Amino acid sequence: MLLRALVLIALCVSTTALAQPAEDLRDVMSARAYGMGGAYRALGLGVDAMMGNPAAMVLYPSYRMEGTGAWDSHRKEGLLGVSVIDAATSRLGMGMDYHWVSVGRGGARASAHLSSLGVGLPISQSLMLGATVRYLRMSGQSRFANSVTGDAGIMLRLSQALMAGFSAHNLVDTDNDELTRYYSAHIGVMTGLLTLAGDVRADFTTNDTTTFTYHGGLEYILGQMFPVRAGYSYDGFTRTSQVSAGLGYMSEGGGGLDFGYRHDLGGPKGRMLALTIKMNMN
Repeated sequence: MLLRALVLIALCVSTTALAQPAEDLRDVMSARAYGMGGAYRALGLGVDAMMGNPAAMVLYPSYRMEGTGAWDSHRKEGLLGVSVIDAATSRLGMGMDYHWVSVGRGGARASAHLSSLGVGLPISQSLMLGATVRYLRMSGQSRFANSVTGDAGIMLRLSQALMAGFSAHNLVDTDNDELTRYYSAHIGVMTGLLTLAGDVRADFTTNDTTTFTYHGGLEYILGQMFPVRAGYSYDGFTRTSQVSAGLGYMSEGGGGLDFGYRHDLGGPKGRMLALTIKMNMN
């Protein structure tokens, strides 16, 4: 009886560790970000600022539009999204995006509709501020949400090549497990052909404990047109390491394609494949 009880407790703990609704919507990103291990918040090169640090949308004045699709062949989860950022028309950059996300399996499967509206403002050449309002509508057999929350962020351009930032997410308490509050500190180094990035996420709320998630990645552009990417991340909730890789193509007109792949080393054993089609106009 004692052995059976211990086994049941272990199974419950394992299930709790693997099933973390708080993480389901924090992994929504582009194929480029997946390829770099989820380290993207300090770079501001795509439209990921809408889901990361909103201040990063005005790091580089331009008009950007992206469409992303991703699918995890093992976990049977996926997403579709479209995002637009206009940081060229005026000093006040604005952006919007929409993502449909399928999460969970079996009776726990749910569909999430995530919409965001963000603004960013450069206070000076070295200081940027931003904020995002986000609406989540989720439905499933056991998971429901109809909530509004928001993010805020700050970016520092420490030099032409070095950026650092801090962002706070889900600042409005909605009592939804998918929208618990967390914070991120991030840094990026861009030296022309080579880009290095690192993110740290801290969650002090979920499970009434402190949980850290780490991301690191790099990108190198071959022949001025073909970015090659690699990354690593550690999920503090599932205690799982993930490795990733990516390839891209950049056209002379500012458009391009990105492919990303993320592989779980244990844990949920996810196998995520992502594609992003993008357009960029200065």
